[in-house]
Amino acid sequence: METSEQLPNSHTEPDGSAVIRVLSYNIRSMRDDTDALARVIGACAPDLVLVQEAPRFFRWRKKLARLAAASGQVVLTGGATAAGPAILCHLRATVERTEDVLLPLTPGQHRRGFATAVVRFGAARVGVLSCHLSLQRDERHEQAGMLLDRLAGLGVDHAIAGGDLNDRPTGRAFARLTEGLQDCYAAAPWGGEYTFAPAAPFQRIDAIFATKGVEVLGCGVPLGVPGVTETDLRAATDHLPVLAALRVPAA
Repeated sequence: METSEQLPNSHTEPDGSAVIRVLSYNIRSMRDDTDALARVIGACAPDLVLVQEAPRFFRWRKKLARLAAASGQVVLTGGATAAGPAILCHLRATVERTEDVLLPLTPGQHRRGFATAVVRFGAARVGVLSCHLSLQRDERHEQAGMLLDRLAGLGVDHAIAGGDLNDRPTGRAFARLTEGLQDCYAAAPWGGEYTFAPAAPFQRIDAIFATKGVEVLGCGVPLGVPGVTETDLRAATDHLPVLAALRVPAA
Protein backbone atom coordinates (compact mmCIF):
# COMPACT_ATOMS: atom_id res chain seq x y z
CA MET A 1 0.00 0.00 0.00
CA GLU A 2 1.33 3.41 -0.92
CA THR A 3 -0.39 6.70 -0.27
CA SER A 4 0.36 10.37 -0.86
CA GLU A 5 -1.52 11.34 2.32
CA GLN A 6 0.93 12.63 4.90
CA LEU A 7 1.08 11.64 8.54
CA PRO A 8 0.22 14.34 11.09
CA ASN A 9 3.03 16.44 12.47
CA SER A 10 4.03 16.18 16.11
CA HIS A 11 1.87 18.27 18.43
CA THR A 12 0.14 18.35 21.79
CA GLU A 13 -3.63 17.96 21.93
CA PRO A 14 -5.88 20.13 24.16
CA ASP A 15 -6.44 17.16 26.49
CA GLY A 16 -2.68 16.84 27.09
CA SER A 17 -2.16 13.83 24.84
CA ALA A 18 0.78 13.98 22.44
CA VAL A 19 0.93 13.06 18.76
CA ILE A 20 4.45 11.80 18.10
CA ARG A 21 6.30 10.39 15.09
CA VAL A 22 8.38 7.25 15.65
CA LEU A 23 10.88 5.87 13.14
CA SER A 24 12.41 2.38 13.25
CA TYR A 25 15.49 1.87 11.06
CA ASN A 26 18.20 -0.76 10.64
CA ILE A 27 21.21 1.37 9.63
CA ARG A 28 23.70 -1.47 8.97
CA SER A 29 26.43 0.02 11.19
CA MET A 30 26.50 3.13 8.95
CA ARG A 31 28.47 1.21 6.34
CA ASP A 32 26.57 2.76 3.44
CA ASP A 33 25.78 6.35 2.40
CA THR A 34 25.53 8.18 5.73
CA ASP A 35 24.49 11.45 4.08
CA ALA A 36 21.53 9.67 2.46
CA LEU A 37 20.74 8.03 5.80
CA ALA A 38 20.68 11.38 7.59
CA ARG A 39 18.48 12.91 4.88
CA VAL A 40 15.92 10.11 5.19
CA ILE A 41 15.77 10.37 8.97
CA GLY A 42 15.57 14.16 8.92
CA ALA A 43 12.83 14.24 6.28
CA CYS A 44 10.67 11.90 8.38
CA ALA A 45 10.78 14.47 11.24
CA PRO A 46 10.67 11.85 14.01
CA ASP A 47 10.43 12.46 17.73
CA LEU A 48 12.01 9.06 18.40
CA VAL A 49 14.30 6.94 16.22
CA LEU A 50 14.57 3.27 17.11
CA VAL A 51 17.88 2.23 15.57
CA GLN A 52 19.16 -1.27 14.87
CA GLU A 53 22.74 -2.17 13.95
CA ALA A 54 24.16 1.06 15.31
CA PRO A 55 27.98 1.23 15.15
CA ARG A 56 29.50 -0.96 17.87
CA PHE A 57 33.24 -0.78 17.42
CA PHE A 58 35.96 1.86 16.87
CA ARG A 59 34.65 5.36 17.77
CA TRP A 60 31.07 4.11 17.70
CA ARG A 61 29.80 6.88 19.98
CA LYS A 62 31.17 9.62 17.70
CA LYS A 63 29.68 7.97 14.61
CA LEU A 64 26.24 7.70 16.16
CA ALA A 65 26.44 11.26 17.50
CA ARG A 66 27.32 12.57 14.03
CA LEU A 67 24.31 10.81 12.52
CA ALA A 68 22.05 12.19 15.23
CA ALA A 69 23.29 15.74 14.72
CA ALA A 70 23.00 15.52 10.93
CA SER A 71 19.39 14.34 11.18
CA GLY A 72 18.14 16.76 13.85
CA GLN A 73 18.34 14.30 16.76
CA VAL A 74 20.38 13.58 19.87
CA VAL A 75 21.57 10.20 21.11
CA LEU A 76 19.34 8.97 23.92
CA THR A 77 20.80 5.54 24.67
CA GLY A 78 22.17 2.32 23.20
CA GLY A 79 24.73 1.36 20.60
CA ALA A 80 27.53 -0.98 21.61
CA THR A 81 26.21 -1.05 25.18
CA ALA A 82 22.99 -2.71 23.91
CA ALA A 83 24.77 -4.85 21.27
CA GLY A 84 23.45 -2.73 18.41
CA PRO A 85 20.00 -1.26 19.18
CA ALA A 86 19.92 2.45 20.01
CA ILE A 87 17.42 5.24 20.49
CA LEU A 88 17.71 8.78 19.15
CA CYS A 89 15.28 11.52 20.09
CA HIS A 90 14.28 15.07 19.29
CA LEU A 91 14.95 17.74 21.88
CA ARG A 92 11.21 18.07 22.52
CA ALA A 93 11.42 14.79 24.46
CA THR A 94 12.04 14.97 28.19
CA VAL A 95 14.05 11.95 29.30
CA GLU A 96 13.21 10.30 32.62
CA ARG A 97 15.58 7.33 32.44
CA THR A 98 17.37 4.94 30.12
CA GLU A 99 18.67 1.37 30.37
CA ASP A 100 20.58 -0.85 27.97
CA VAL A 101 19.91 -4.55 28.38
CA LEU A 102 22.06 -7.43 27.13
CA LEU A 103 20.15 -10.64 26.46
CA PRO A 104 21.44 -14.15 27.24
CA LEU A 105 24.07 -15.24 24.73
CA THR A 106 23.40 -18.44 22.84
CA PRO A 107 26.67 -20.13 21.76
CA GLY A 108 27.23 -19.65 18.06
CA GLN A 109 24.77 -16.75 17.81
CA HIS A 110 25.28 -12.97 17.87
CA ARG A 111 24.89 -11.11 21.15
CA ARG A 112 21.54 -9.29 21.24
CA GLY A 113 20.14 -6.57 23.45
CA PHE A 114 17.47 -3.93 24.00
CA ALA A 115 17.85 -0.16 24.21
CA THR A 116 15.12 1.19 26.49
CA ALA A 117 13.97 4.53 27.86
CA VAL A 118 11.07 6.32 29.50
CA VAL A 119 10.36 9.75 28.03
CA ARG A 120 7.71 12.44 28.25
CA PHE A 121 6.17 14.71 25.65
CA GLY A 122 4.32 17.29 27.67
CA ALA A 123 1.83 15.38 29.82
CA ALA A 124 2.25 12.15 27.85
CA ARG A 125 4.62 9.58 29.30
CA VAL A 126 5.79 6.60 27.28
CA GLY A 127 8.21 3.68 27.50
CA VAL A 128 10.36 3.00 24.44
CA LEU A 129 12.31 -0.06 23.31
CA SER A 130 14.49 -0.74 20.26
CA CYS A 131 15.32 -4.33 19.36
CA HIS A 132 17.02 -6.55 16.79
CA LEU A 133 15.89 -10.14 17.25
CA SER A 134 17.82 -13.30 16.49
CA LEU A 135 18.14 -14.99 13.12
CA GLN A 136 17.54 -18.30 14.90
CA ARG A 137 13.83 -19.23 15.15
CA ASP A 138 13.63 -20.57 18.70
CA GLU A 139 15.91 -17.91 20.17
CA ARG A 140 13.93 -15.22 18.37
CA HIS A 141 10.70 -16.52 19.92
CA GLU A 142 12.25 -16.44 23.39
CA GLN A 143 13.51 -12.89 22.82
CA ALA A 144 10.00 -11.78 21.84
CA GLY A 145 8.85 -12.94 25.27
CA MET A 146 11.73 -11.07 26.91
CA LEU A 147 10.68 -7.94 25.01
CA LEU A 148 7.14 -8.15 26.38
CA ASP A 149 8.49 -8.69 29.90
CA ARG A 150 10.86 -5.74 29.57
CA LEU A 151 8.07 -3.42 28.40
CA ALA A 152 5.87 -4.53 31.29
CA GLY A 153 8.74 -3.83 33.68
CA LEU A 154 9.17 -0.22 32.57
CA GLY A 155 6.38 0.83 34.93
CA VAL A 156 4.45 2.94 32.42
CA ASP A 157 0.87 2.81 31.13
CA HIS A 158 1.88 3.27 27.50
CA ALA A 159 4.83 1.88 25.56
CA ILE A 160 6.26 1.59 22.06
CA ALA A 161 8.65 -1.03 20.71
CA GLY A 162 10.19 -1.32 17.28
CA GLY A 163 12.95 -2.94 15.38
CA ASP A 164 14.27 -5.52 12.99
CA LEU A 165 12.45 -8.71 13.98
CA ASN A 166 14.05 -11.03 11.44
CA ASP A 167 10.54 -12.47 11.26
CA ARG A 168 7.47 -11.97 9.10
CA PRO A 169 3.94 -11.35 10.44
CA THR A 170 3.21 -15.06 10.00
CA GLY A 171 6.18 -16.05 12.18
CA ARG A 172 6.09 -17.27 15.79
CA ALA A 173 8.03 -14.34 17.27
CA PHE A 174 5.96 -11.74 15.42
CA ALA A 175 2.76 -13.47 16.50
CA ARG A 176 3.94 -13.58 20.11
CA LEU A 177 4.43 -9.83 20.10
CA THR A 178 0.97 -9.19 18.67
CA GLU A 179 -0.60 -11.19 21.51
CA GLY A 180 0.11 -8.25 23.81
CA LEU A 181 0.81 -5.33 21.49
CA GLN A 182 -0.68 -3.60 18.48
CA ASP A 183 1.16 -4.15 15.20
CA CYS A 184 1.01 -0.53 14.09
CA TYR A 185 1.08 -1.23 10.35
CA ALA A 186 -1.80 -3.71 10.66
CA ALA A 187 -3.74 -1.23 12.85
CA ALA A 188 -3.44 1.72 10.46
CA PRO A 189 -1.59 0.89 7.22
CA TRP A 190 0.02 3.85 5.49
CA GLY A 191 2.87 4.21 3.01
CA GLY A 192 4.66 1.03 1.96
CA GLU A 193 4.45 -2.40 3.57
CA TYR A 194 7.66 -4.29 2.78
CA THR A 195 10.92 -3.31 4.43
CA PHE A 196 13.52 -5.67 2.96
CA ALA A 197 15.40 -5.27 0.67
CA PRO A 198 15.31 -1.67 -0.63
CA ALA A 199 15.93 -2.41 -4.32
CA ALA A 200 13.02 -4.86 -4.54
CA PRO A 201 11.27 -5.16 -1.17
CA PHE A 202 9.32 -8.39 -0.74
CA GLN A 203 8.91 -8.97 3.00
CA ARG A 204 7.98 -7.08 6.17
CA ILE A 205 10.54 -7.95 8.86
CA ASP A 206 10.75 -4.51 10.51
CA ALA A 207 7.86 -3.19 12.59
CA ILE A 208 6.64 -0.80 15.25
CA PHE A 209 4.36 -2.00 18.06
CA ALA A 210 2.39 -0.10 20.70
CA THR A 211 0.43 -0.97 23.81
CA LYS A 212 -3.35 -0.97 23.55
CA GLY A 213 -3.92 2.52 24.92
CA VAL A 214 -1.85 4.20 22.20
CA GLU A 215 -3.83 5.31 19.13
CA VAL A 216 -2.16 4.47 15.82
CA LEU A 217 -2.76 7.23 13.27
CA GLY A 218 -0.72 5.63 10.49
CA CYS A 219 2.33 3.41 10.03
CA GLY A 220 4.45 2.12 7.16
CA VAL A 221 7.47 2.70 4.97
CA PRO A 222 7.65 6.47 4.30
CA LEU A 223 7.22 6.40 0.53
CA GLY A 224 6.17 9.73 -0.94
CA VAL A 225 7.19 11.75 2.12
CA PRO A 226 8.69 15.08 0.98
CA GLY A 227 12.48 14.83 1.10
CA VAL A 228 12.53 11.01 1.16
CA THR A 229 13.74 9.87 -2.25
CA GLU A 230 13.98 6.38 -3.69
CA THR A 231 17.64 7.06 -4.41
CA ASP A 232 18.37 7.85 -0.77
CA LEU A 233 16.34 4.89 0.50
CA ARG A 234 18.39 2.51 -1.65
CA ALA A 235 21.72 4.14 -0.79
CA ALA A 236 21.24 4.61 2.97
CA THR A 237 21.23 0.99 4.20
CA ASP A 238 19.91 -2.50 3.38
CA HIS A 239 16.51 -2.04 5.07
CA LEU A 240 13.67 0.40 4.52
CA PRO A 241 12.53 2.43 7.55
CA VAL A 242 9.15 2.24 9.24
CA LEU A 243 7.47 5.49 10.30
CA ALA A 244 4.46 5.73 12.62
CA ALA A 245 2.33 8.57 13.91
CA LEU A 246 0.94 7.74 17.35
CA ARG A 247 -1.29 9.52 19.84
CA VAL A 248 -0.12 8.88 23.40
CA PRO A 249 -2.66 9.75 26.13
CA ALA A 250 -1.73 12.16 28.89
CA ALA A 251 -0.45 10.48 32.03
